[in-house]
Amino acid sequence: MSDLPHWGVISTIKAPLPAVLDFAAWHLELGAHRLYLYLDDPAPETQALLAAHPKIRVWQTDAAWWHKRGGRPEKHQVRQCRNARHTNNRTPEVDWLCHIDVDEFLLPAYPIAEQLAELDLNTLCARIRPVEALAPGKGTAPQDTAFKAFHLDQHERQRAAEDCFPTWGAHLSGGFLSHVAGKLFFRSGLKGLDIRIHNVTLDGVQNPGQVDLTSCELGHFHAATWEHFLNAFRFRLSKGSYRAELKPQVRKDGALSLHDLFTRIEANGGEDALRAFYTEVCTATPALCDKLEAHGLLRRRVMALPGLRHKHFPGYTPA
Repeated sequence: MSDLPHWGVISTIKAPLPAVLDFAAWHLELGAHRLYLYLDDPAPETQALLAAHPKIRVWQTDAAWWHKRGGRPEKHQVRQCRNARHTNNRTPEVDWLCHIDVDEFLLPAYPIAEQLAELDLNTLCARIRPVEALAPGKGTAPQDTAFKAFHLDQHERQRAAEDCFPTWGAHLSGGFLSHVAGKLFFRSGLKGLDIRIHNVTLDGVQNPGQVDLTSCELGHFHAATWEHFLNAFRFRLSKGSYRAELKPQVRKDGALSLHDLFTRIEANGGEDALRAFYTEVCTATPALCDKLEAHGLLRRRVMALPGLRHKHFPGYTPA
């Protein structure tokens, strides 16, 4: 259909080049008309490869970039939001924008443009609910990526979490380590739109005309491997999604915040205890996959990212 809306992705990126190209290739393959990518650290090779693609707009947010904008915000979350607003304030090249991270992959059941075309004109934003990637394990075939989902109903969500993750599920919303709020598609070019990580506000109204985009999920590779989890652990504990000022995910007496939970686990057993946590909560073991399946919360996807990377960036040769 020629009248299908165009859509694009915004992301502020600090990641190795192969991961950036995987993210870009996946969304180009899904039909993104534009990718608006902001490099948070100097990355000349990444910038050159991305800039050569006709559907990608890329900016190096260096000292000169932030000097023109009143200084570089200390928190990466603030930089992300500022960059998203930069794209939205430009002349629109797409009808819809989605603000996501480099470790988040849209997983539509059918083409995203068709899903967006079905939305009412009064719908200004559409929420995509997350599913969290599990590390490869004996519960999946080699070509599969397994994801855990969660129930929207709070009571059902917690019951499933405590069944699937018996040791730590009482402290984890849906068994997730990261957000359950999801991210948004929003109509581009809305003047005065305040874009945050999980929400947008227009004229004092948060998420105006929001619906759920029920046929698309957001695959979040928050802790894709044990090494990934461990390498990000200290940053997340001090400045990221496990930082001390965040409240417990689970709203009930006795539930610990992720910061307090991980601090306690590490204090009691060090890295071995963290590894045991990771095995139970984040790894596609047969037992976990069976339990998730029984609760209707297991997703499987063949992603074939190396092939897509080669298709969309044939000039890149891994070292």
